[in-house]
Amino acid sequence: MEKIFFKEKLESYWRNIDKRIFFSFILLFFLGLFFSFSSTSSLAGERLDKNYYFFFSKHLIFVFLSLSTMFFISFIDINLLKKIIIPIFIFLFITLVLVPLVGIEVKGSRRWLDLYFLRFQPIEFVKPFFILVTAKILSLDNFKTKNSSYFFSFLLLLSIIILLVNQPDLGQSILIIGCWISIVFISGISVFYIISFFLISASSLAGLLFLLPEKFGYITIRLTSFLDPAKGDNFQSQKALDAIKLGGLKGQGMGEGVLKDSVPEAHTDYIIAVITEEFGSVVSIFLIMVFLYIAFRIIKITVSEIDKDLKISLCGLSSLLIFQTFIHIGVNTSLLPTTGMTLPFLSYGGSSLLGSSILAGVILNYTKNRFADDKI
Repeated sequence: MEKIFFKEKLESYWRNIDKRIFFSFILLFFLGLFFSFSSTSSLAGERLDKNYYFFFSKHLIFVFLSLSTMFFISFIDINLLKKIIIPIFIFLFITLVLVPLVGIEVKGSRRWLDLYFLRFQPIEFVKPFFILVTAKILSLDNFKTKNSSYFFSFLLLLSIIILLVNQPDLGQSILIIGCWISIVFISGISVFYIISFFLISASSLAGLLFLLPEKFGYITIRLTSFLDPAKGDNFQSQKALDAIKLGGLKGQGMGEGVLKDSVPEAHTDYIIAVITEEFGSVVSIFLIMVFLYIAFRIIKITVSEIDKDLKISLCGLSSLLIFQTFIHIGVNTSLLPTTGMTLPFLSYGGSSLLGSSILAGVILNYTKNRFADDKI
């Protein structure tokens, strides 16, 4: 009896899931696995004196865990998912609070928690749930005015930004702020409030740079080197740009790129440049088109969505996906200052992959056809 029930649930799941978005996510995961092997094999075998499959094996495990997470989140009932969003967010927010207290420092930034058996970056998991909680706040009808919901969502944003700035992590801060602005804009906020927020954010950043130069001076250095490369150290960005130029249209061939051997963390922060160098700009453009296609499918479904919470959530999640993608590409092409932003689904790293799987799972759950069974 239970097998029959589970089989019916699976059939219903497959019948109602948006298969185009589903297969697009699957494609990105497996392409990330392929590019991980290409970009990390020489690093592991020649520079770190480890097995050539060291990083690939870890990436394979995380891809399996990520796919399982995506399937599980997309499979569970939407009402249950909505109920557990806030408890999960509170738990993840607590882990973010613990980072400055017990987190480990890597290359001058304290962004990671080490649980002995697992090291993870909490913000990667907080991001999608921040979008969902903010959407829930903005869609509540029991607020007396819309401004109160905007105020509470702003307080939530501010609490996360304070924790991120303290790490420091300017890239994730900018990403979170951009997603929040897109959400409140979609919900119907006045443009006056958005302009005011920009001015407040710019003033706050300037104040931090002036009052705490020893902690946030790296921001000034990155901005200076971005605006005038001759005045700063833009070694990584310049190498990434040179690799993209060297790759041309068809690329140098698998394993023939030099960027992964000359720039630290190229398989995470500069993966699109590594891909372009070895496989050509044609492949990179294809990857960009996949991300844009996913966003297009989400927005197309959102237009006809009646549920305000789902509408705002899907717009916010698609913004998170696209903003992070193009920030990563902008850094790799020297169009933006260095931020250390990973490319969703494709960059090496367990936290990034699992965070992407949560994003994908919620999108698949929220875009399911919920009326198909009634029409049959």
